[in-house]
Amino acid sequence: MRYIVALWALPLALFWGWFFLSLNDINFGYMILTRQMHDLVFDLYGQMLGIDPAIIPGLVAKACLFDTLIIVVIYAFRRRATILAWTRETRARLAAPHSRPSA
Repeated sequence: MRYIVALWALPLALFWGWFFLSLNDINFGYMILTRQMHDLVFDLYGQMLGIDPAIIPGLVAKACLFDTLIIVVIYAFRRRATILAWTRETRARLAAPHSRPSA
């Protein structure tokens, strides 16, 4: 599971790191991080897909959320026994009457 999370998180971190650095033109001297490159990349993708380049980041964000949901479901399925035990323990603790000291 550790490798799955790493293979999921690394591309997301690279893309969103590049996206926000290039969006704000924080380039540290690298051409790939300039705002001009940012606009060029999204214009190119927009032309290839035949859509407005401004909506591409939203589409990518939705895809990332969907991928995250899939990873969380896989993790929950693998840890279902632990999650069920924790749920039962919490439910029993909340349902038990609280002892009050006698006056």
